[in-house]
Amino acid sequence: MAELVIALDYPTMDAALATARALRGAANEADGAGGRLWMKVGLELFTASGPEVVARLKDMGFPVFLDLKFHDIPNTVRGAVRSAVATGADMCNIHLPGGERMCRAAVEGLAEGAAARGHGAAPILLGVTVLTSVAPGELPGGADPSAEAARLAVCGREWGLGGVVCSGYEAAGIKQRCGRDFICLTPGIRPAAPQGNGSGGDDQRRVMTPAEAVRAGSDYLVVGRPVTGVAGPDGPAEAARRILAEMRGA
Repeated sequence: MAELVIALDYPTMDAALATARALRGAANEADGAGGRLWMKVGLELFTASGPEVVARLKDMGFPVFLDLKFHDIPNTVRGAVRSAVATGADMCNIHLPGGERMCRAAVEGLAEGAAARGHGAAPILLGVTVLTSVAPGELPGGADPSAEAARLAVCGREWGLGGVVCSGYEAAGIKQRCGRDFICLTPGIRPAAPQGNGSGGDDQRRVMTPAEAVRAGSDYLVVGRPVTGVAGPDGPAEAARRILAEMRGA
């Protein structure tokens, strides 16, 4: 069953933790249905709050996706992934265009971090293919985003990664080429029906509804503003419940 990841794209830890608390009920329902509700910590929040925010979310019982998209020389990325695992993150990612040596170094860092942590399930390392904010015609040389994402996914599989970050439009083809066990995490998820504040396409371009992404084969669906932007104390939880129901229905 596909799992829902809530993007806590906030400038402060207090705001992120408030939303996480509001989503505890929806998380319990997801657990009861055989899935989990994840929290995503991205660049803005991690830069402001550091590893503490990951620890606080873990203490609340949430699995955490640390979305920092490392892209640097191999040794630096190896150490960064190792440090990401040390925070307690259950999933982290790198940019696949960093190349084979960088990606293989990241895999080594993942193993080192997991060995040092010594408990719990092995963390997941994903490779970012083409950002879902990129539209056709925006890549250098006019490359097609979906074709480039599929090409990079095959490389990621060969280089030892557990899966990729891709749009829903690429998930089925990537599964076909890389195997059903190769994880596809899909941002750019937008509910079919308006859910209040933040449910538009905004800066995303290659978007899908939750049901479409699940049917395409995505394993994890990342949703931010259509949940976090809904007004009212119960707004985010109700929005998350509707998305989870749409995912189960697919």
